[in-house]
Amino acid sequence: MSGLLAGKRILVTGVVTEASIAFHVARLAQQEGAEVVLTGFGRLSLIERIAARLPKPVPVVELDVTDQTQLDTLAERISASADGFDRLDGVVHSIAYGPQGAFSFLDGDWADVSTAVQVSAYSLKSLTTACLPLMEGRGGSVVGLTFDATVAWPRYDWMGVAKAALESTSRYLARDLGGRGIRCNLIAAGPLRSMAAKSIPGFGELAEVWQHRAPIGWDLVDPDPAARGVVALLSDFFPRTTGEIVHVDGGVHMMGA
Repeated sequence: MSGLLAGKRILVTGVVTEASIAFHVARLAQQEGAEVVLTGFGRLSLIERIAARLPKPVPVVELDVTDQTQLDTLAERISASADGFDRLDGVVHSIAYGPQGAFSFLDGDWADVSTAVQVSAYSLKSLTTACLPLMEGRGGSVVGLTFDATVAWPRYDWMGVAKAALESTSRYLARDLGGRGIRCNLIAAGPLRSMAAKSIPGFGELAEVWQHRAPIGWDLVDPDPAARGVVALLSDFFPRTTGEIVHVDGGVHMMGA
């Protein structure tokens, strides 16, 4: 078998619909030779139907990243989900959520903000440490998805703060896990018309920025470029790259006025 991920076993979170970046990561990972296991939250039967559209069948393991019992048993349940999944070479974190109150910066209360930070940022640490029993002694790559948190975006509000926490969390994981041969990096993707986007008030206003400021262009309905970035970081082509944020956003991040 050939491909960037030949022989690797990859856990992918965050598949909700066929438009999800995570779905395209799983698809490309399979095409590049990896075996894939998905996690799902909520209606697992729906996620299993979406997973059936991948090139090859994949197991789906339930995971609520706010449920410590599910986190504590994750490695065991991954191993039991399919023959040979007694190790992981890569973990993809594609999890984010903010209650509606998190999209109002001055009015957002701590209950909403803390939920956004726990699910969108702290979960990177929770997920990674839950998977460590399957990565110990092997090394590997953890890749998360962010939305550039170096600036303040219209209408994104406390979710922007949560993404800043995610980016910092990735750096600290990279520091603490480097000695175990585990890399942790992020892809900063441009906006996409996904299920998650529907929960962002004023998403159209946010997305409009990309229509005018992406020097190489940006397609709001094409998750493939971001997925390719994730797969590249999962591969062995970045053996000494960790704590990094790779922008896959058409170049908007580096533009001035």
